Amino acid sequence: MSLKTYREKRNFEVTSEPGGKAKPAAKSAKQASKGSLIYVVQKHRATQLHYDFRLEHNGALLSWAVPKGPCLDPAVKRLAMQVEDHPIEYAKFEGTIPKGEYGGGTVMVWDSGTWTPEQSDVNAALTKGDLKFTLHGKKLHGSWVLVRTRGFGGSSKPSWLLIKHKDEFASTEDITSTEPKSVVSGKLLAQIAADHGGDVEEAATGDPVVSRPVKAPVKKRTSTAK
Repeated sequence: MSLKTYREKRNFEVTSEPGGKAKPAAKSAKQASKGSLIYVVQKHRATQLHYDFRLEHNGALLSWAVPKGPCLDPAVKRLAMQVEDHPIEYAKFEGTIPKGEYGGGTVMVWDSGTWTPEQSDVNAALTKGDLKFTLHGKKLHGSWVLVRTRGFGGSSKPSWLLIKHKDEFASTEDITSTEPKSVVSGKLLAQIAADHGGDVEEAATGDPVVSRPVKAPVKKRTSTAK
């Protein structure tokens, strides 16, 4: 997997995002079968709120932007736009990307763990556009599938659908609302932005309304003049 596109889009003198190793090492099929492949979902309040879904493969993180986030309901198909591969080190990135930079905004590690392919040849599954896998995350578990589609709105990015399979972990729970905090820091987006010098008000729009800080009303000054 080449990280050339990833690096070309970023100025590492400005952003704290990891550059990644020059020659990342790919894990063997035996290691992959043992469930040692990294999986991460990063909640990202950039121009719009979305969830970056990432699976380790061949020394990099395959990445999809999921506007509405993962859904536990097998009846719901979530659009997932494939983006450039990211370095393995990106799985630990939580903080802010400066405004004006690619993807500028606040990033949260919303879920993390490992994943196991349900097919023997991942490359063939990706080429076919039908990747089945099992997640072993802190929030997401069980069997899932990414299915490539013909695209939406004339976008040049490959579009897929992220779908939960029917199993013991399937549910109608809206997990993006019930589990809004980081699995690393236990914080909301607004708190992460505050810690890293980001735009707190913008980041707060990605947090559930009930979790957003309530501003005290401004008291009007009354005149005492007679």
